[in-house]
Amino acid sequence: MKRYLILAALLALVSCQKTPNVYTLKAGDITMSVTDFGARVMRLTAPDRDGNVANIVIGHETAAEYIHPTGERFLGACVGPVANRIGAAQFELDGVVYHTPINDNGHNTLHGGFKGVDNLFWDVKSVTDSSIVFHLLHPDGLEGWPGNLDITMTYALNSQNEFRISYLATTDKATPVNLTHHPFFCLRGDGQGRVEEYLMTINASHYIPIDAESIPTGEIAPVEGTPFDFREPHLIGERIGLDDQQLVNARGYDHNWCIDKSTDGVELICTVEDPVSGRFIEILTDQPGLQFYSGNFFTGDEYRTSLALETQKYPDAVNHPDFTPEILRPGEEYSHTCIYRFSVR
Repeated sequence: MKRYLILAALLALVSCQKTPNVYTLKAGDITMSVTDFGARVMRLTAPDRDGNVANIVIGHETAAEYIHPTGERFLGACVGPVANRIGAAQFELDGVVYHTPINDNGHNTLHGGFKGVDNLFWDVKSVTDSSIVFHLLHPDGLEGWPGNLDITMTYALNSQNEFRISYLATTDKATPVNLTHHPFFCLRGDGQGRVEEYLMTINASHYIPIDAESIPTGEIAPVEGTPFDFREPHLIGERIGLDDQQLVNARGYDHNWCIDKSTDGVELICTVEDPVSGRFIEILTDQPGLQFYSGNFFTGDEYRTSLALETQKYPDAVNHPDFTPEILRPGEEYSHTCIYRFSVR
């Protein structure tokens, strides 16, 4: 415990002393601004059906504002080393019980803890007009996570208006790994509109129910006959206000869908359309899960103006033997591809 608190304090001191850099990428109709603090996407512009260009992600104006945020911490960041939640802020691996920080609901760990990969400076290994390669060594013992986790992550845009994220990681000690990107998409552009007005599909016949603290119950439940069935297009607002205990637990949607994958490769798993602007996103991945969060915990004018779509492994899998394994061991390689493809309807 003392070791990871000291490491966290040292890293916090370094973060306070460094100045984040910002890089601009462009390809096709897409322009994106990225900072090395948390490998965050600060801005992403795309045209609507009339050719009007607007920023379609929620973020801050300057990179420095991410270091000491006054609101949502995870805007546009890479999160990990284990995204989503760890129940009771602990897990057992190979007979050893590991304790991780309590930074969620007074009992659990969220997105790696206080000093997750979103709160660290990443090294920039290379930059082109349309791509950037980041590297981060997440040290053994930082906030309780075992192993020196060596991560390389690439952001790349292309002429098909795709934003491709590629993750590779290795470790020198067995450790859970579940990295993901945490975007907040506002398809109407520039913070306008509401996610309830978006039309969504998710290729999943099952989802993962949660308790009142958003920790998986251990069940993998069918979506049939529930508000979680998006196998056919539905407006997000159509059922979000129903008297359903799962919706009550999350104040809306903040759940992981178990994707009906037909291969181990990259497949289309989700689409979201804003009928007003015509902007349309397709999400493709090789991961088994999709976390859809409908912005329920924002307040004021930001309430449900954006949504997060995070490709990942199942949440809290390290504490649920029936979930998809997320343990990376020495000699193995973690890999993960996520593609956000933008177009208009």
